[in-house]
Amino acid sequence: MNRAQKAALQLQAVAVLRMLKASRTYEELSAETGLPAGDLNRYVNGHVLPGVDRAQEVVEAVGREMLADELGRRVRFDDEGYVDNSGVVFDQSFLDLVAPVAANSFGFERPDVVLTAATDGITIGAAMASYFDARLAYAKKSKETAVEEFIESRQRLASGIELTYYLPACALESGESVLIVDDLIRSGETQELLLDIAQQADASVVGVFALIAVGNRGMSRAREQTDTPVGALSTLE
Repeated sequence: MNRAQKAALQLQAVAVLRMLKASRTYEELSAETGLPAGDLNRYVNGHVLPGVDRAQEVVEAVGREMLADELGRRVRFDDEGYVDNSGVVFDQSFLDLVAPVAANSFGFERPDVVLTAATDGITIGAAMASYFDARLAYAKKSKETAVEEFIESRQRLASGIELTYYLPACALESGESVLIVDDLIRSGETQELLLDIAQQADASVVGVFALIAVGNRGMSRAREQTDTPVGALSTLE
């Protein structure tokens, strides 16, 4: 890790702690993180940066667990089991904190392109793309009128409905590395279509990430499709 990477990690740790501190006292944050309240005060107020080892602990361990808890507080289920995650996907500042935590926790290699599905995946895709300094590409269920060439992936669901995603062919080039990202993974059908798009483009997948996994079916299905890291910030039953 070079000096620039160390500095970025330290700043990411401070950003995570500041977000957590917004709804906690220093004593509460200390109890949850195991870090002294005085040290936390100095980090949050910008008087000093945490050491590299401590910053890595905050981002990879403490940050992941506490951001997952925060995400859980913001998610709602209706009577039919549908997920309302608008309290997450509309908060770009929260998603910007998730990106480094996810990248470091799951060991994703830096991709050339972050690939997601419109529309709810776009905000977490943008956060991940910004963190990795990568391009963002998103597949849609309809074709853009002015675009002539598409990569198309189609699948017939168990319900009999046919799901199709289209990605402009110019969005992904042969040989590029791709990180598949989405807000939610339940059945794994969307992720399978995105993986198929990457394969058709002759791109190299470096991982699959979702903010929320509902059950284990979708995660298992994604792992069957790729031998790269597959992870979710939070898993809900």
